[in-house]
Amino acid sequence: MSCHCCTHHESAASGCSCASHSFWGEYGGILLSALLLAVGIGLNLSEVSFFQQRGVALVWFLAAYLSVAVPVLKEAFEGLRHRDYFNEFTLMLIATVGAFAIGEYPEGVAVMLFYSVGEHFQEKAVAKARANISDLVDIHPEKATVIRDGHPVTVPPEAVRPGEIIEVKAGERVPLDGVLCTDTADFNTAALTGESLPRSIAPGGEVLAGMIVTGRMARIRVSRVFKDSALSRILRLVEEASERKAPTELFIRKFARVYTPAVTGLAVLIVLLPYLWSLADAAFAYIFSDWLYRALVFLVVSCPCALVVSIPLSYFCGIGAASRTGILFKGGNCLDALNSVNTVVFDKTGTLTQGSFEVQACQAAGGFTREELIRLTASVEQNSTHPIAQAIVDYARRSGIALSPVSGVEETAGYGLACTIGSRQIEVGNARLLSQNGIDYPKELDSMDGTLVVCAADGRYAGCFLLSDVLKTDAVEAIHALKKLNIPHIEMLSGDKQSIVTTFARKLGITRAFGDLLPEGKVKHLESLRKDVSNRIAFVGDGINDSPVLALSDVGIAMGGLGSDAAIETADVVIQTDQPLKVAAAILISRRTRNIVWQNIVLAVGVKVVVLALGALGIATLWEAVFADVGVALLAILNAMRLQRIRN
Repeated sequence: MSCHCCTHHESAASGCSCASHSFWGEYGGILLSALLLAVGIGLNLSEVSFFQQRGVALVWFLAAYLSVAVPVLKEAFEGLRHRDYFNEFTLMLIATVGAFAIGEYPEGVAVMLFYSVGEHFQEKAVAKARANISDLVDIHPEKATVIRDGHPVTVPPEAVRPGEIIEVKAGERVPLDGVLCTDTADFNTAALTGESLPRSIAPGGEVLAGMIVTGRMARIRVSRVFKDSALSRILRLVEEASERKAPTELFIRKFARVYTPAVTGLAVLIVLLPYLWSLADAAFAYIFSDWLYRALVFLVVSCPCALVVSIPLSYFCGIGAASRTGILFKGGNCLDALNSVNTVVFDKTGTLTQGSFEVQACQAAGGFTREELIRLTASVEQNSTHPIAQAIVDYARRSGIALSPVSGVEETAGYGLACTIGSRQIEVGNARLLSQNGIDYPKELDSMDGTLVVCAADGRYAGCFLLSDVLKTDAVEAIHALKKLNIPHIEMLSGDKQSIVTTFARKLGITRAFGDLLPEGKVKHLESLRKDVSNRIAFVGDGINDSPVLALSDVGIAMGGLGSDAAIETADVVIQTDQPLKVAAAILISRRTRNIVWQNIVLAVGVKVVVLALGALGIATLWEAVFADVGVALLAILNAMRLQRIRN
């Protein structure tokens, strides 16, 4: 079997040389330069006669130099052409040409060789860090099988319209969002959530682009065009993440623009000032080549590679490590901001609780029958996507009660719905809705524990439903993990009654929990927290109503990559697995990333300052300068790559 770049006429016996071509193309120049340098140094030390002839050593080491210098020279001249006079390529060009000018050929080759080796490893490290993120981009399905006129037709996903039926075979990736038309099927959601456990979806359940069918073939009715699918949304977040820079990255960029010309000027002064001193003091012996050598050492050491490469790389690694665990940071700035958070505020329903309610009790009143209460309430709720509404609709279906058509539906945020069924005016929501409209209801409902939905018809109380929610399996562990991270302030907000919220808070170990909050109440609460300038607030929510609070917080965390589009667009961090425990994981990753960033800054600056001083005094040579530049850069890169070891 031949490689794609070999012709099909070549026999399998002849083999394929593409891998070797790639190897020599990538490493050939470096290996040739290293070989010529080593042999040249050996010939020079052995004082071989032909090597001592005029010009032989220069030509030999120049060949070693050009083997690795050509790409750097191209970059340097390209920068000069665009008036970018001060960059690391220009510094390397000046330093190595200067070394050749004073006869230090091996040092000139060594500087360029080790710089090229360092650049090579930097590129590899950046590529590996990007791979964790770009792997997600590779899950973009290239085709979809759509059923048209009773026959399967293969088309690009972008060509499929909402309402059409697509067919996805076992092992294939779902190309578009939709609802399952066939029997219950299992789907691998790892591409969207980072979790390998399959998810079982029943007929009528939502299936999202990026999932993989793991059982039998599935047919799905498309609900969104591809550009609006969950997968496209995640890909956009991933692709934009690298564009949003952390403050530290932005500072390093600005610092490098000032730092590089400054050290170039200092290198000139290292040569010039002693000369001027020699003019004033005849006893001072000025040797141009000695001071030029010191200036070259200074230039090589001052190259800011370790900082301008390792700092962005650290953030790449942090974002990449997080993406593998189902956490999407929208940029290095979000990663940095989460590091300083000291207050975490959770929404309750769907964030700390499962948000999957079940009707525990149904009580009719005011002359209404139980069946009539269920029919009226479920009919009003039938078009709502709220978990409580869906629980009541499912309850009606299981009870075999047909729903009625509704008209004139009006929603009052935080209260409930009002509509018309036939000639009757129906209101469904919480007790506040009835109080607002002056409808009498049993006052004992106000003190009942549990989630309550009440119904009124033509201004008369018709009855109520008692529903219950349960904590997510890792909710208690999530709060415990945040406390272990020394997060001093943890709060919970909810629109539920205070008694319900207090009960959940007690189970979770949260001491500050606030109920009876409308969406604007949550905003006011967060504004009160922000009045204390020492608070750095992360808000964790999952619903459309949480969008204003997510935007108001220092770091907004959307719970559920499969949740509300509005919440995900507003948030800075997306927890794709719906697990509150991942909030602590996100904070831990941000802290480790920040620590490594500062370790690299201290390492790079510390070593450079020492060697710069030694170079100016004539103690350090170009060999030490190479270590201070390339060696420190490699150490910083390896340090940043430690973030790659973070797993679930």
